[in-house]
Amino acid sequence: MKEIAELHSQEFETPPEIIASAPGTLRLLGEHTEDSEGVVLSIALSQRVWVAVSPRRDSSLRFYAADLNERKRTSLANLKFKREDRWANLPKGVLSALFDQGAPAQGFNVTVAGDIPQGIGLGSSAAFVAASAAAFAGALGKNIGNDGIVELCRIAEADFCGRSFGPAEHVVPVVSRPGTAVSVDARNGRPRLVPFDIGQSVALITDSRVPRFSVDSELRQRSEDCRQCLNHLGRRHSGKSLRDYAPEDLDELMGELPESIRRRCLFILEEMRRVFEAEDLLARGDLAGFGKVMNKSHAGLRNLLEVSCPEVDWLVKRSTEIEGTLCSRITGKGFGGCTITILSRQALEEYMSRLEEYERIFGFKAAVYETTVSGGIELQG
Repeated sequence: MKEIAELHSQEFETPPEIIASAPGTLRLLGEHTEDSEGVVLSIALSQRVWVAVSPRRDSSLRFYAADLNERKRTSLANLKFKREDRWANLPKGVLSALFDQGAPAQGFNVTVAGDIPQGIGLGSSAAFVAASAAAFAGALGKNIGNDGIVELCRIAEADFCGRSFGPAEHVVPVVSRPGTAVSVDARNGRPRLVPFDIGQSVALITDSRVPRFSVDSELRQRSEDCRQCLNHLGRRHSGKSLRDYAPEDLDELMGELPESIRRRCLFILEEMRRVFEAEDLLARGDLAGFGKVMNKSHAGLRNLLEVSCPEVDWLVKRSTEIEGTLCSRITGKGFGGCTITILSRQALEEYMSRLEEYERIFGFKAAVYETTVSGGIELQG
């Protein structure tokens, strides 16, 4: 926090009144089940976004992104979404929501910096909006608690910026605690903390650097597949989402649905079971059992849901061949992106040598980030 305080003081010639930070997030299991009212198991990362704010004596709003060396400005009278403001729309959305809730209108200087890799599904935007919400709520004297901060994030992203997201998006960076994973039920949005202790093992995020094309259209197709399957199941048994059915129920649809749709829905139903199984294993401290569940999940993502790719499958397969590797799995939307691998520190050297082989074969230089399980929002000031 000292560094962002200095950046803020240098930029605005005044120290910040309050600094907030929020962690990046990584999905361990269940991220593709949200549309079917499943449960998502995530962890908060040690990589974070920091937001520093100080009040102004006028009605101006000035934003400084230190990592990008970019500046944006507006005023209280012109507080609306503007495409050209890009990243600054998130804190603008938070302020707009707070003012609508009765907070006193106030100009601010805002500085943002962070070390969450952007654009690879690690929740940098969610961390930014969560840290902004905590910082502005604190600066304006609003004691709104975790639920209030999550609601500010939802308003800023959905209502102000017009973005869509799942229930776990903003809950995880707000409520996380060190040494725990967060299980978020998409049916009601409620979080549950689950022990997550990997001991002396290392958690590595590996960005495959595979260019991703048409990801959203592919995911929309899978959502449509689930709706089509649900319609067929609903003719036989009552249920409002796939969560209300069991994998065995899909046997009745063989020959009635295209096999590709049946397989994709089979993954969703099996993944829901895996999340509950993983929670139980983690609660009992059975890390080996948890690793097996993660590996099975990747196999399903590859073979049934079909959201992996040859490059990522190669990374997962080669990492699990290394003695000391607990598990490896693609994370996030898929079709490239990142893997999460948990392995012993003694296996690190061999893992990095496999990445050199990966570059020789596929031509992509993977980026690796070591992380630890972090807590949620932190506030100073």
